[in-house]
Amino acid sequence: MAAAGLLLFLLPLAGLIIRAPWGQVGPALVAPETMTALGLSLFCSVTATVVALVLGIPLAVVLARTHGTLRSLLRALTTLPMVLPPVVGGVALLLAFGRRGLIGAPLYQAFGIQIAFTTAAAVIAETFVAMPFLVIAVEGGLRSMDHRYEEAARALGAGSWRVFARVTLPLLRPAIFSGAVLCWARALGEFGATITFAGNLPGRTQTMPLAVYVANETHPEGAIALSLILLAVSLAILIGMRDRWLGSL
Repeated sequence: MAAAGLLLFLLPLAGLIIRAPWGQVGPALVAPETMTALGLSLFCSVTATVVALVLGIPLAVVLARTHGTLRSLLRALTTLPMVLPPVVGGVALLLAFGRRGLIGAPLYQAFGIQIAFTTAAAVIAETFVAMPFLVIAVEGGLRSMDHRYEEAARALGAGSWRVFARVTLPLLRPAIFSGAVLCWARALGEFGATITFAGNLPGRTQTMPLAVYVANETHPEGAIALSLILLAVSLAILIGMRDRWLGSL
């Protein structure tokens, strides 16, 4: 059964590698549209991960330290994007932040700010679908952490913020970085919410997954080449982050 599960991951990758038009990978890599889409993908996914760290760590702390019905409700709301179809998430974001949305309409009428179909919309869409992975990882780290270190710091007179910054965060480092890697990987591959909320505008919102989709409609060999590039970038960054941040833990 384990071998069958492993084959489920290996066979699609093998098909991609075996059927790849290797002669087109080089030209596809240096093509201006590829570099633009790749750069935009990296920018949006990294920015989404940073936003998720800023917002997700406090949310994980709240989830880990609340009890009862409130915790169940907060956890359900936090993990909802993980099970929600991405296209539905994109529609929900459009109804909230679009020009006629709950927040987007007042912003556009008062300041002329339009969020939908911009690079900011791509970042918001990726944050929406990816942040739950970070929150769950950090919450799990908080629940398994030895809280006696925090209690000892408080007994020695440290305030709440100092305990959090000097004791809690260092102890949570493995959970934070593993959650950040998962969050980044999910953001890098986001498609449905991005194309629905941000659109598919080259140079503004067309990330690599969207570029692969467009190429697959008209030029399948080019789509395979772009997929290989995205696969190589994902593996390189994941391995690099693992060696840099998690290798000694």
